[in-house]
Amino acid sequence: MQTYWLLKTEPGEYSWEDMLQEKKVVWDGVKAPAALKNLSRMKVNDLAFIYHTGSERAVVGIARVVKNPYQDPSESDPRRLVIDLVPFEHVNRPVTLRRIKDSSLFPDWELVRQARLSVVPVSRQQWDKVLEWAL
Repeated sequence: MQTYWLLKTEPGEYSWEDMLQEKKVVWDGVKAPAALKNLSRMKVNDLAFIYHTGSERAVVGIARVVKNPYQDPSESDPRRLVIDLVPFEHVNRPVTLRRIKDSSLFPDWELVRQARLSVVPVSRQQWDKVLEWAL
């Protein structure tokens, strides 16, 4: 069963455009226990919105998981996980956090409730609505 996610990144450190250039990336740097728990649930072929934080605060692309979570090779802590991603689709219109909040459709979504969480599950209903706005 395919599941959906949202992965946050600071575009000044790593952007959607960087992912497009690299074509395949190791998604690392996740430290928060709740975010690591979410990352541990990701599977090959799951899809993830790539979300730019900072001044943008918007969904800017879609990536596909191509390798299940594994221990970060640069860390000695076995709880520190990474996944491999490839760019899947560029969105035509970035979907801002403001638009998501203003819709009042998803007040319980972790994206809205837990602003600092870097790996966020996305329900099918949330996924479909954001896609509708983006494409």
